[in-house]
Amino acid sequence: MIQDKLIHVYFMPGMAANPSIFEHIKLPEDQFKMHWLEWKIPILKESLKEYTTRMLADVHHENPVLIGVSFGGVIVQEMSKQIRVKRLILISTVKNKFELPKRMRFARKTALYKIFPTSLVDKIEGLEKLPVGNYLTKRAQLYQQYLSVSDQSYIDWALEQMLFWDQEETLPNVIHIHGDKDIIFPHKNIKDCITIKNGTHIMVIDRFRWFNEHLPELILNGKLKNKNIDKESVKPE
Repeated sequence: MIQDKLIHVYFMPGMAANPSIFEHIKLPEDQFKMHWLEWKIPILKESLKEYTTRMLADVHHENPVLIGVSFGGVIVQEMSKQIRVKRLILISTVKNKFELPKRMRFARKTALYKIFPTSLVDKIEGLEKLPVGNYLTKRAQLYQQYLSVSDQSYIDWALEQMLFWDQEETLPNVIHIHGDKDIIFPHKNIKDCITIKNGTHIMVIDRFRWFNEHLPELILNGKLKNKNIDKESVKPE
């Protein structure tokens, strides 16, 4: 691995998302170097550990900062078990299996997830043409822009890995940023996090100014000096 004076920050997007979800995140270039990680198509019957080992082939610096969103947050946690990291930052995700919502735990027990029509993921682009209202049309356009991995084998694998993630203990020194309006991983199930008021599951996109302002401090110090920052209401960009 390569060593230099810059702090190297690797960003892992959410399930099926491309790394352009981080396109508005900016860190001071005299201190940090940003790297975007991209999803790989899983090998048949590949375990989560085997997959994250392959992902680490794209991490070329020692003691990096790993930042993961949603299922990408699970991936960076697993990556951190194999290498030493300077900082582990999670956004809109869970830190252990007990923070998963009841519906996901129910799907895990009943195997209902197996009947989810994952083959429809690549049909998202057609949603914007339906008469579903302005809000849903805009949301469909947003998903079309940022969701680029439509391979069914990947979707099936990722969904199963998320549901059956068996981590029981939260990793030490992890920094977790979560929105109180997250409907994928409801805030009520999340413990010990920096709470973004009115933040949704996609706040890394529509609250990017908050991250631009506070990520440098979190990376350098591991915490925010202003302990009330999580009480702030952050307006959409």
